[in-house]
Amino acid sequence: MKYVCTICGWIYDPEIGDPDNGVEPGTAFEDIPEDWVCPECGASKEAFEPQD
Repeated sequence: MKYVCTICGWIYDPEIGDPDNGVEPGTAFEDIPEDWVCPECGASKEAFEPQD
């Protein structure tokens, strides 16, 4: 499942991860560290919602 930032619309795709910020491909959203932020706008993990 993908997650979208409710602030800027950036989409976290677990298959891609966020390797530039230490999140390896294949990392489930639930397993991302709590201090991770949106690479686009800096919003906290709490700003993300599951994408329909």
